[in-house]
Amino acid sequence: MITEKKEKQILLMSFFSGLMFAVVEFIFSIYSHSQSALTDAVYDASELVFIALLLFLTPLFHKPVSEKHPYGYFQIESIFVIIKGVMMLSVTMGVSAEVLDSALSGGNPVDHAQVSLFQFCLGAASIVIFLIMKRLNRNLSSPTITAELLGWKLDILYSLGMSLAFFVSMYLEKTPLGFLTPYFDQIVAVLVMVFMLPESIKVLWGAVKDLFLFSPDEAFMDEVKEICHPILEQYHFTPVFFDITRTGRHLWIAVYFQIETESLEVKNLELALKVLNEKAKEVFQESTCELILVPQTYGGFNR
Repeated sequence: MITEKKEKQILLMSFFSGLMFAVVEFIFSIYSHSQSALTDAVYDASELVFIALLLFLTPLFHKPVSEKHPYGYFQIESIFVIIKGVMMLSVTMGVSAEVLDSALSGGNPVDHAQVSLFQFCLGAASIVIFLIMKRLNRNLSSPTITAELLGWKLDILYSLGMSLAFFVSMYLEKTPLGFLTPYFDQIVAVLVMVFMLPESIKVLWGAVKDLFLFSPDEAFMDEVKEICHPILEQYHFTPVFFDITRTGRHLWIAVYFQIETESLEVKNLELALKVLNEKAKEVFQESTCELILVPQTYGGFNR
């Protein structure tokens, strides 16, 4: 289960680590005139805004549901993930325009050995932070923390990839591709943005689907059904419709079922619901299951 204290602890570590990275990258980008380093710094700075907001809102995610808030406060998480996606796309567009302007002005020569060493050091530091956060994240199921871990994993791949790219570029001057040297920093910056753009769109679209209560993809629906079917069969319940939605970190599973007998023992319904919730929490942790009996004559479902 997610605990508020543990979640805040990991978010604070990510925040202060990201702050340190952003400051170092900004200073290095000014010193070296590297636009790829500036691109990374801007992304890290935008991440800090998102983490700061989440730290403020984390207590809401742990409040129980109520009549006034039947879905709890989980949808707030989806809203802020949408804000994060839009913010990242905006940053991408802004930096792209600046990089394009620099390239059209004749490029931006940088010390490739210097940038390569700097990015290697960032990659090594990111690995240490990622491993510590992953250890702290054991037994948690927070999508916010999962997203942060993914972000640090991308930072590792990005920094080490940049280091390798600039290391290789040091030998371009002695080849027919030497004319690309003044533009290499811009080329890498563009590749970084292209690399990060799909992830921004994926995060944004996933949050939009959650906010508007769209059903998950078919593979996930099948996984939920595979968990439910054996339990339903055990109590002789025939499922006719699955209503599966996600709001933020919480998964809601409503199973509409029918029975062949004329009566239903309340005890069996309670036992089935208890087992179903326990099994769902084992797999998805943050989840709520409901069992809803419908008459045999009811035909109001479209699959």
